[in-house]
Amino acid sequence: MKRYHADALDQRSPALIATLLPVMEIINTHYLRLKTEGLEHLPKGPVLFVANHNGGIFGPDLLCTLPVLWRALGSDNPLFALTHDFAMRQFTPLGRLLQQIGAVSACRANANRILAAGGQVLVYPGGDLEAYRHSRRRNEIVILPRTGFIDVARANGVPIVPVVVQGAHRSAYIFTEGKAIAQFLCLRHWARLERFPIAIALPWGVALGPWLPYLPLPFPLRLRILPPVHIAPDADSLQAARQVQMLMQQALDEMAAL
Repeated sequence: MKRYHADALDQRSPALIATLLPVMEIINTHYLRLKTEGLEHLPKGPVLFVANHNGGIFGPDLLCTLPVLWRALGSDNPLFALTHDFAMRQFTPLGRLLQQIGAVSACRANANRILAAGGQVLVYPGGDLEAYRHSRRRNEIVILPRTGFIDVARANGVPIVPVVVQGAHRSAYIFTEGKAIAQFLCLRHWARLERFPIAIALPWGVALGPWLPYLPLPFPLRLRILPPVHIAPDADSLQAARQVQMLMQQALDEMAAL
């Protein structure tokens, strides 16, 4: 067996993706009742998809976003998803499986490699700050203060296409984000995490920590793809990130009001 490397880009399997796609679409259609809009905004060529993160480490936002992009772009399209490298590196069997559907360890170097080769990248810049936000903040986009995605898009001269999912954060009731717990455990140092959430979620009952996946509940989801955002070469990273977050928040507010 080939030696495992979390940064490998040659393990993506279009055949496996084509096999999984109909099954995932059945789940999205009949269980999550996904409604999608904005497919006309999908560009061709290298692009950075920037999405909001909901419902924990394997939230339903990811389960619906990837199939939508696979169907629209094709299973052969070189789409990769930046994934937190703790799971990729510490649980090798999971890492191998994730690689086959286009996952790669989340870092700027990998994003640059993919875009330079003509591929497309899906990133959740809010990461754990957004995925584990308190349930009362379920309709809030949390990207700032993270701005690395702006630097990647600007350095590679590619557009940012925001992808907003509404309803996915109801998969669990997160009643504490666990910022103090994460600081006490020094998670940022050894796991690159800033939150240690405590949630009420299936199948655990009480779910402790950032590594337990929550069983998605059958709440209806909406997904909206926004028009591409082009980053000027001289744009301020913080201001550009704030603009992207504002556009995504407007879309989320509109979908939540429906």
